[in-house]
Amino acid sequence: MAISPASTPTDPALREEMVASVRRWVAREVVPVASELEHADAFPDALVADMRAMGLFGITIPEAYGGLGLDLLTYVAVIEELAYGWMSLSGIINTHTMCATNIWYHGTEDQRRRWLPDLASGTRRGALSLSEPDAGTDTRNLSCRAVRDGDEWVVTGTKTWVTNGERAALILLAARTDVGISAFLVEKEPGPRFGGITVSKNIGKLGYKGLETVEMAYADHRLPGDALVGEEGRGLPQILGVMEQGRINIAARATGVARAAFDAALAYAQDRVTMGRPIAEHQAIQLKLADMATKLEASRLLTRAAAERKQAGERCDVEAGMAKLFASEAAFEIATEAMRIHGGVGYTTELPIERYYRDAPLMMIGEGTNEIQRIVIARGLLDRARRP
Repeated sequence: MAISPASTPTDPALREEMVASVRRWVAREVVPVASELEHADAFPDALVADMRAMGLFGITIPEAYGGLGLDLLTYVAVIEELAYGWMSLSGIINTHTMCATNIWYHGTEDQRRRWLPDLASGTRRGALSLSEPDAGTDTRNLSCRAVRDGDEWVVTGTKTWVTNGERAALILLAARTDVGISAFLVEKEPGPRFGGITVSKNIGKLGYKGLETVEMAYADHRLPGDALVGEEGRGLPQILGVMEQGRINIAARATGVARAAFDAALAYAQDRVTMGRPIAEHQAIQLKLADMATKLEASRLLTRAAAERKQAGERCDVEAGMAKLFASEAAFEIATEAMRIHGGVGYTTELPIERYYRDAPLMMIGEGTNEIQRIVIARGLLDRARRP
């Protein structure tokens, strides 16, 4: 597993200021429109423009390449705030950030200077393309191929579950070459077709609406020789390394969704009166609230611990897996309990409770299913136990 380089921690006062600024923006601009946009499955152009203006697309990109250069603790705190307002916003950032991070960690200096400033400003958006129709969890079974032809690469194959795939201008693509799986930077124009690339299907989803998740077909699409990132045949370790950051993102957004559901349930329990008193005074509701709050706090602490370890440049496959596993399961449980506390009104589209309930399962599947996380955690623990 690739280990990320350590980077400088952000000053706590600056982190607090950044997070507070995002929290105010979410309350003012996101919360009032999230449900309407989500039910319409409409891309949030105005909100994305604000996110660009705040520098969120370059939040972890070093200042030398035009980013904010903030640490992962700041990143996860910001992601939690975005997901609190609308989980889809944190997804728009996630795949973009993984693409940029891979360039920063593994790209040449020319690739960094060419791509990172535009990615940092958000004038160009990034995406990650790993999964295929017959190769999701089984990443070593990828069939999309890149074949050398003189100074170029010719790519053929089909990729799926590409978040931001249609709107992205740069895609970090995993493709098989003669010596193994390699990583490539695929430049494209936003839209359904570009060169030999076709967005062949926009995948409908239970939740996680407002941004596209697509299937993309490559038909003899040509890439320049310098599209290769890092060493040929070493693309999978690269991408799995940045997916640790993706799993920490999932844990952070699960924490944000869980917090939104909990806050709604806590407020409703104090306002809703049955049998002559607020339902918050009934012991059955109090037990639910206690369990929800405990799981929420544990999710946040596990997420921060994983981010700190990644920030320090240490191996964190176990910690990222634990955070993603626990926080995503907790988010679904908390969203479910929030619906139960709300009763019938929680099942309607009048309140965002049903949105939290639909969004939460994505976190149990995205960036590796929770079943896979358990295997990753167990293998990592056994590997550490065998070390001298």
